[in-house]
Amino acid sequence: MSVTFTVRIPRRLAEKMKRHSEINWSEIVRKSIEEYLERLEEAKTRVSAAEVLEELREMGLDEELLEPLGPDREKKLYEEMVKKEWKRLSMTRAR
Repeated sequence: MSVTFTVRIPRRLAEKMKRHSEINWSEIVRKSIEEYLERLEEAKTRVSAAEVLEELREMGLDEELLEPLGPDREKKLYEEMVKKEWKRLSMTRAR
């Protein structure tokens, strides 16, 4: 079952929309509302960084492990990860 929902828009906007009569504007509005509501619901489930940090502390994680790494160290770790992933993938393809 559906419900009629009325929206008031500026005349100038309505005139622009009339130039594109091939577009189902009701569907555009409906999808936009759905997407907006999804983002609202996702935002409610997100946890702040402070909450995550507190939970990690409670789990006994050493905060020093959370310190940012320098660019050289990050690059080295990334390169190591790429090599290991390549090796893993090449081994699975050989079978």
